[in-house]
Amino acid sequence: MSCAKGLVLQAHADMAEAGELAVLLHPGGRGTRGLMVAPGHLAWVQHQRRKVPLLTSVCSGALVYAAAGLLAGRPATTHRSLLDRLAEVDPTIDVRRDERWVDAGDVITSAGIAAGIDMALHLVARLASKERSAQVRRGIEY
Repeated sequence: MSCAKGLVLQAHADMAEAGELAVLLHPGGRGTRGLMVAPGHLAWVQHQRRKVPLLTSVCSGALVYAAAGLLAGRPATTHRSLLDRLAEVDPTIDVRRDERWVDAGDVITSAGIAAGIDMALHLVARLASKERSAQVRRGIEY
């Protein structure tokens, strides 16, 4: 897969080889618009919901979760330019327009790219400790 600026990403294994996941992070980006209407991908995301204890998303990844019905009746956020779209995909979503990330227990969504860093640091604190999160934050000079 090629990213918007030309960086090529290639997986070392497919999902069948990945084993059990503790966390699934759905990325955002332009490709999510097509994934929102891709029945195979939506079925895969729904299947992961049944197996993976914690789903997270950055930016427009939340739109895919919404299209798969995983944000129904929950608080969530996404990139500020897509907040109205998130509400359109599922009007039952409690769209949090002023939050950089939203922890709804087993689903965490974040706004744009930098907000994804905030969410990731929260995730480290939640899964490890606040001290470890502070170490990571210092390590990346954030």
